[in-house]
Amino acid sequence: MIHVLVIGAGAMGSTHAAAYADMPNAHLAGIVDTDAGKGARLAEAFGTSSFTSYTEAMEALDRVDVVDVCLPTPLHKKFVLQAADDGKHVICEKPLARSLADAREMIDHCRSRGVRLFVGHVLRFFHEYAHAKQLLEDGVIGKPAVIRAGRGGGYPIGWQHWYSDFGASGGITLDAMIHDFDFLRWCFGEVERVYAKGLHGRVHAQLDYSLVTLRFQSGAIAHVEGTWSHEGFSMNLEMAGTQGIIGYDSARDQPLLSFQRGGHAGGGGGVPVPESPVEENPYFQELRHFLNCIEQDEEPIVTAEDAYEALRIALSALKSMETGRPVHLGTGAADPSSKGVIGS
Repeated sequence: MIHVLVIGAGAMGSTHAAAYADMPNAHLAGIVDTDAGKGARLAEAFGTSSFTSYTEAMEALDRVDVVDVCLPTPLHKKFVLQAADDGKHVICEKPLARSLADAREMIDHCRSRGVRLFVGHVLRFFHEYAHAKQLLEDGVIGKPAVIRAGRGGGYPIGWQHWYSDFGASGGITLDAMIHDFDFLRWCFGEVERVYAKGLHGRVHAQLDYSLVTLRFQSGAIAHVEGTWSHEGFSMNLEMAGTQGIIGYDSARDQPLLSFQRGGHAGGGGGVPVPESPVEENPYFQELRHFLNCIEQDEEPIVTAEDAYEALRIALSALKSMETGRPVHLGTGAADPSSKGVIGS
C-alpha cells in the first residue's frame, strides 16, 4: 500500500485524489491546501485528512511515501525539492517548471536524493492517443509525413487568476500545448526546429492563441494549434503518411478514425473505419502506472527527462514568437527561456 499526500485541492488535485481513492494499492493520506475550507471539503469527500501546509501534514501523518504536487507551475519547484529532501517520491503536474534551469535542478535534486520523479504528461495515457500511436507503429499509414494536432477552449480561471500572468503560466503554449509536444515527440522522435506565432501580447483581453510548427529529425512536420479563445474544450489529432491517415477529434461521436490510401488491406477503399478503444480514466491509468513503477522499480512510459524535452520545445516556441525567428534545437542548447535563440 502506497501512502500519497496530494498538494493542492483544485481541479487537478481533485482528479488525482479521486483516482487514488479508487486504487487498491494506494492510500490517500491527506490533502494540503492553503484554503482550509477547500481542502477540508475535498478531504471529507474521500475520507481523509486536510492540512493547510506541507509541514503540518508531514508532522501529523505517520506515513507518506509519495507527494503529488498539483499546484500552479511557479510553485512546483519548492514542493518537489522539499519532498525530495524528505525522502519522498514525487509526482508533479506538467509543465515541470517555468524554465529549463529549474527543471534540471528538480530532476537532478530528486536523483541525488534517491527518489523517483514522475511528471503528469497524461496525453500518453489517453486511449485514443495511445491507440493512434499503436496504429502508427503497426505501419497503418506508412511513412509519416504531416501531422496536425490541436486543443482549446475558453480561457481558464485558476487560483488568483495565475493563468493571466504570462510570466507564471507561459500561456496556452506552455501550459496546455506541451501535452501535444510531448505526445508528438513520443511518436516521431526528436524535434529539429520550432517556429511559432501567437496572440499573446497583441490583445489585452483574456484570449490566447498559438500556432507552432515542429520539424522533426525524421523529416516529419507537425502543425500544433492551441486556443484559449473559444467556448467548449476539444482536442484533435491527424497523422498523414504515405499509405494512410489516422484522425481523432474529441468533438465527434466516433472520434478515432483510420483509413488507408488506395484500398489497401484494412482500409476499405478510403472509407473511414471507426476505432473505438475501451474507455478508462486516463488520469487513473497514469497515476496507477506511476505507483506500479515505484512498487516494481520500473521505468515509466514518460520520464522526467521526457518532461524536460517537452518543456524545451514549448519554451522554444515562446522564444520563436518573441523573436520572429525559427529556433533550432540541438544537444546542450541554451535555455530558450533566457535571452537569445537556441542553437544556430
